Amino acid sequence: MSRRGLLLFVAMSVIWGIPYLLIKVAVRDFGPDVLVFCRTGIGAALLLPLAAARHEIRPVLARWRPLLAYTVVELALPWLLLSAAEEQLSSSLAALLVSSVPLVGAVLAFSLGERGSLGSRNVVGLVVGLAGVAALVGFDVSGAELPSVAMVVAVAVGYAVGPVIFVRLLGDVPRLGVAAVSLAVCCLGFAPVASVHLADTSPSGRAVLAVAVLGVVCTALAFVLFFELIAELGPVKATVITYVNPAVAVILGVAFLDERFGLATAVGFVLVLGGSFLATTPRPPRPAFASPSSSMVEP
Repeated sequence: MSRRGLLLFVAMSVIWGIPYLLIKVAVRDFGPDVLVFCRTGIGAALLLPLAAARHEIRPVLARWRPLLAYTVVELALPWLLLSAAEEQLSSSLAALLVSSVPLVGAVLAFSLGERGSLGSRNVVGLVVGLAGVAALVGFDVSGAELPSVAMVVAVAVGYAVGPVIFVRLLGDVPRLGVAAVSLAVCCLGFAPVASVHLADTSPSGRAVLAVAVLGVVCTALAFVLFFELIAELGPVKATVITYVNPAVAVILGVAFLDERFGLATAVGFVLVLGGSFLATTPRPPRPAFASPSSSMVEP
């Protein structure tokens, strides 16, 4: 890995590890819909001019149907549900539950017809990862928090489905254009309701700063740097940040919000990330033997 690639990797690991802390701070004063509206509005205001200068908006608008689906599944619903869930859950627990996205993605790939995508190692990874989620929910969650856990599970599903829509229907259009336009669409979608609630909001300076950092750093800058990271390392290696972000979120939650990190959290953390790694490890190809059956396609 080059020095530039390493710097981008470290930056993205931190930048996409801190939103959980910032959301926890912001939802104390902002409603979830207002928070999503402000975050996407800031991100769109910064990225749209850049995408327009690169002539990347028109190709995206030509695919407005899949773009709308991507926006709802990847941004609107996950960000709204995650913000609502963190009104009850700790930021570190939310991050650990979201880290199960690779598990959902592995199941989704298999269900979409990639029958060869799950080998024995991948199945073990799914079982281990789900055991980690069960440990987190069983030992760190009260009955009153279960609806919030369900919200985060829905967030994980959205984060797994969104890339599928992008790759299959938007993979040949400019990535920055997709990010900019989807943020703008999401902002406009939340505007009618959020504008009403925003009038009744009296946020603290801390909450305003959290929203500003979410919009500028964790949204606008994050998308730009992530695309640079993909260009530098490739899409497969770039996704390794998925295994680092939750650790950053847990450290920040414990350090700045005095969140509890007990044995159950530690065990769940290790199981979820370890299971996600095993579940998404590419299945090695079978060796070709010099026999009549070597040319047969595996069912």
